[in-house]
Amino acid sequence: MIYVDADACPVKTEIEQVATRLNVVVKMVCNGGIRPSKNPLIDLVVVDAGPDLADMWIANHAKTGDVVITTDIPLAAKVIQAGATVLKPNGERLTSINIGNALATRDLMYDLRAADPFRQSGGKGFSKNDRSRFLGALDQVLRK
Repeated sequence: MIYVDADACPVKTEIEQVATRLNVVVKMVCNGGIRPSKNPLIDLVVVDAGPDLADMWIANHAKTGDVVITTDIPLAAKVIQAGATVLKPNGERLTSINIGNALATRDLMYDLRAADPFRQSGGKGFSKNDRSRFLGALDQVLRK
């Protein structure tokens, strides 16, 4: 099963394409505002509005063998601990080996932004290469 932290996920279409080709069920979890797919493999799960409720739903359901698509590092840490595989929308795989560094970087950036409210995020935009890398990574993970 694939669980998608869907509210701001830029690769929902790609997930649906790969899931359809490989016949894998997808749970798109969000707070609303996403149109349901007509694809019978795609299930839209709408949770109550509120901080981290979609993340909590995914964390409570993901298990060994599942794939979770998210950019949320604390959610990734929880589902990795539960045995799930985590992919970011750019194709980067988060694992038990690199999640500690990802959490530390997230916390450092939070502290830097808190110390300087005018600090720009400096993040790069989502590219065609990111999308392509994601497609390859998802296909590879699901075929294992």
